[in-house]
Amino acid sequence: MTTANKLTLLRMALIPVFLGVLYAGIPGLWALAIFAAASLTDLLDGYIARHYNQITNFGKFMDPLADKVLVMSAMCWFVECGRMPGWVLAIVLLREFAVSGMRLVAVEQGRVIAAGWSGKVKTAATMVCLCLMLLTGAPDVMPYGSLPALIDTLDLVSNVVIVATTLYSGVEYFIKNRDVFQNAD
Repeated sequence: MTTANKLTLLRMALIPVFLGVLYAGIPGLWALAIFAAASLTDLLDGYIARHYNQITNFGKFMDPLADKVLVMSAMCWFVECGRMPGWVLAIVLLREFAVSGMRLVAVEQGRVIAAGWSGKVKTAATMVCLCLMLLTGAPDVMPYGSLPALIDTLDLVSNVVIVATTLYSGVEYFIKNRDVFQNAD
């Protein structure tokens, strides 16, 4: 098993730890630290895989899956807490299912659709926004009741950034690869 794949597996292993910390009510900085560490493994495993030629089929499948599960876990928690509208999560889920479906159609045509730059920006922006939301919701850093207007504004901006980057990258994938559906049976 490559170092890059081990980092991806570490990210997957950190997800239940992250959720456990959130739901156990352990001080918020712990949840933030775990989420940030898991997010950084995404950057690191990609760099290692490309730089040291450790790109594997396992990594091509598991790396984006680990990213999606990590992000969706945090977003579900924010929806449950009332800090993110459910429709934001629904847009992100719809985009992920649509792009995955398009990739499956492309594979049947013998074509692989690589991750685009806008998809990477979407993932990074979403992870940063979720880190900021975790930081402002961390009672040991900033009690939620102390600056509600600032926190509400940051939540709104984070939600807008997440939706905007999600929609942009989804539309871009479909425009750049529209021929996939023109050639479908």
